Parts: sequence; structure tokens; C-alpha cells
Amino acid sequence: MNARLPVVFLGHGSPMNALSENAWTRAWAALGSSLPRPRAVLAVSAHWYLPTLAVTAMDEPRTIHDFGGFPRALYEMRYPARGDGALAARVQQLLAPLSVAGDYAWGLDHGTWSVLHHVYPQADVPVVQLSIDARQPPRFHHELGTRLRALRDEGILILGSGNVVHNLQTYAWGNPAQEPYDWALRFEAAVRGHLQRGEHAALVDYAQLGQDAWLSAPTPDHYLPLLYVLGASVPGEAPSFPVEGITGGSISMLAVQFG
Repeated sequence: MNARLPVVFLGHGSPMNALSENAWTRAWAALGSSLPRPRAVLAVSAHWYLPTLAVTAMDEPRTIHDFGGFPRALYEMRYPARGDGALAARVQQLLAPLSVAGDYAWGLDHGTWSVLHHVYPQADVPVVQLSIDARQPPRFHHELGTRLRALRDEGILILGSGNVVHNLQTYAWGNPAQEPYDWALRFEAAVRGHLQRGEHAALVDYAQLGQDAWLSAPTPDHYLPLLYVLGASVPGEAPSFPVEGITGGSISMLAVQFG
């Protein structure tokens, strides 16, 4: 029997992190070195957020450059990890009777490849992405995480990629050293506290955290990947935070690991 793999949420931040060497990317590389080697990665990225439930099923997922206004070198980057049709089928099985479409058009968006470029720089671990169904409430996404938990015992690393705090309207463009806003610090601290106390229900119903939550997660796409990771954790499993910090005042780079 395989040892149970950890489950990880990474704050991915700017696509430029794919090209950069900084505190975040060094921490991602260290994480890749410390984690047990998985058979494959199942990624839930903030950037595949659409009104359907789908899983990538192609053998060779393309590298998607889903951003604009960045240097040419970023658009030339490729992350040639293979897909895993058997894992895609297993995800469909675990989520049944929900209908999960096998997708042959999407690929790996920057929420996935910009971090995996540092975690597994040789792109030698197969990667499958699961979409975030934008029609569904937070509790739905947490429940999907619980259904996927079994993959941890099957050699699969479940990776959520988003940002606990993600407000581009207030981001200090051109000044990543901007001091974090008070509301961003409070919300991130509240999330960490609930995680450490095992109070997952409060994190699923995150709107009840008030104005700080609305400012920190004005849209749900970057927050919801955390709920998949929470769902895939084992009750009583303590979290760790292998990456920390806030950039530009309003983007949290916090990483959360269980196991």
C-alpha cells in the first residue's frame, strides 16, 4: 500500500514567478524536494473557473499563457508534463454520479504550470487539472475535496493553486514591496487561525468573516482551491505553512500543507 501523500495549497501570485528566483519560488523548489514523489498531480487552479465540471484527459496537455502584458520570455515558456488518462478516469469515478466531462482542449494554465515549473522543474510528473464549477457554492467544492481524498493513498498529489487574499483592484502595481493592507493581514490571520484550530466550516462559509473577506476574496476563484485542499485533508490533520507573505499589499502567497 502506498504511503499517504500530503495535500498542498499554493498561493501562486504573478505569472512572472515562473521566470523569477525569489523567496516564493525557492520555497516551491524546496517543497518539491521534500515531498514524497507522486505518481501524478491533480491540480485545481483558480484559472480554470467556468460553469461546468471537467477534467483534462489528453495525453499531452498544452501550456496555456492565460495572461497579457508580460515579457515575451514568459509566453515562450513551456511546461511539457504529460497527462494521465487513467487519473482523469479515476477522478470521474470518485465524483460520480456527478457528470465530469473529459476535456481535450484546455491543458495546463499558469495557476498550475507557473508553480510546478519550480516544484518539478523537469516536468517529469504527469499532471491533470480539474475545473472549478463556477455555478456551485463553496460547500460543493469542499465536498469534492473530500471525495478526492482517496487519491492521496494512490500516489497522487492533490494541489490547489490560488491565493487566500487576491484583490487586483487594490494591488500596488509596480510596487510589490507595498506593506500589506490591514484587512489583508486580518483575513489571512483569520484563515490561519481557523486552519490551526481545525474549524473548516468557518472557512467554507468564508463570507461570514465579514468585510475583510469581501475585500480579500472579491471573487471566489482564487479562494476556492483552498476548499479542495481542506476537503482532502484527514480530520484532525494539522496544517503547516511552508510559504508565507503578502505581495503588493493585497496578494497572499500563503501555502497550506496537510500531511
